[in-house]
Amino acid sequence: MSQLLTARQAEELHKAMIAYLSAANLPQTCAALREELGDSVSVEDATLKKYEGLLEKKWTSVVRLQKKIMDLETRIASLQTELDTATPTSLSRRNQDPASWLPRAPARHNLESHRSGVNCVAFHPIFSSLASGSEDSTIKIWDWELGELERTIKGHTRAVLDVDYGGPRGGTLLASCSSDLTIKLFDPADEYKNIRTLPGHDHSVSAVRFIPSGAAGSPMSGNLLVSASRDMTLRIWDVTTGYCVKTLQGHSAWVRDVAPSPDGRFLFSAGEDQVPRLWDISSGESKATFLGHEHVIECVAFAPTTSYPYLAPLAGLKKPPPSSSSAEFVATGSRDKTIRLWDARGNLIKTLVGHDNWVRALVFHPGGKYLLSVADDKTLRCWDLTQECKCIRTIMAHDHFVSSIRWAPPLIKETNTNGATGANGDPTSSTAKDDPNAASKMSIRCVLATGSVDMKVRVFAL
Repeated sequence: MSQLLTARQAEELHKAMIAYLSAANLPQTCAALREELGDSVSVEDATLKKYEGLLEKKWTSVVRLQKKIMDLETRIASLQTELDTATPTSLSRRNQDPASWLPRAPARHNLESHRSGVNCVAFHPIFSSLASGSEDSTIKIWDWELGELERTIKGHTRAVLDVDYGGPRGGTLLASCSSDLTIKLFDPADEYKNIRTLPGHDHSVSAVRFIPSGAAGSPMSGNLLVSASRDMTLRIWDVTTGYCVKTLQGHSAWVRDVAPSPDGRFLFSAGEDQVPRLWDISSGESKATFLGHEHVIECVAFAPTTSYPYLAPLAGLKKPPPSSSSAEFVATGSRDKTIRLWDARGNLIKTLVGHDNWVRALVFHPGGKYLLSVADDKTLRCWDLTQECKCIRTIMAHDHFVSSIRWAPPLIKETNTNGATGANGDPTSSTAKDDPNAASKMSIRCVLATGSVDMKVRVFAL
């Protein structure tokens, strides 16, 4: 007999084996084992009941432990890769500096309720609400702190392609757009009632974004909304009246994505014609085009002013542009599997290679040091702008194509003394136009969300 088991453990195992054989209706094998063991093991009917199922439980426990060990080994390998690529500065500051925080697996919450792939996600600017839009034609509102579903909004008749929070100061709205050719506005303060539908596009509406008013202290406020469509146009809407106030034409194919600059002066758009365009909102004219991608462009982003010190050297500049200029650098992600960084004049300054499939969404870290991307290779990648855009972290974010990523908007540290707030919880203090230090009063929230074809929304948080 092997010495791996003590006499007591061996007796327990034999009893469990006899109970298993008896329960499995193998009387001859059971009798043979009893005979072999002789008087060393005595098993009564009452004992059989006690040990019934024990062997199966032990067996499945071993399998679970083996899976746990494999998961832990994967985690250790991921952490080792982090250590190998980390700089002394990033290691020393990572724990206390939100500007250096990056997401890590596993996600804090896996949000499941959609019946088809998730196309888009968006954070409420103040509350812990997260909206997701899906191929199942619904929008779901989640509490990202608790990881719970709050409500399901059924307004569209086809796939919801994009969602965004914003709108007039003191009255945050949720905008959505769909393959049903419409844009809808919902009021979170009135149980997400559909307060307006904006028809006008002649084909699927791919993207929708509120245009900031230009107040750095209230980046989500503004009455204007921009939409991008398969009808090859961009449209600018006044959400208070529902009217389309401007149509921008220049693209020669489906416009897949659009982003407004932080000060609300410019738009950056791209799509199936593979030529991104920078637009001046006031004139409606295209200021620059960006040539270089070899396939459809899926996503675009403006670089925040916090990233200028890290992008300027890549562009060959001796000093970064002033932070008062909000449209100095942009990023694009494409089906050619690359991410490209450009200056505002259309010059390519860096190509980021690493994804193994279509790049679907981009977001700059609010601290300015990193660019994050998700793709159809199921990964979320973190690119360090301070290390020549080296990929310093790769997370297997989902079990299928990853369609979207959004960072929670910064919390604004209000300075009004009376603590007054407007409707929907929006503070009523003066805007940053009156406060030159407003930008420094924003605190980074270490929270981001991703959506995937696997029908899940995942929340990564500190």
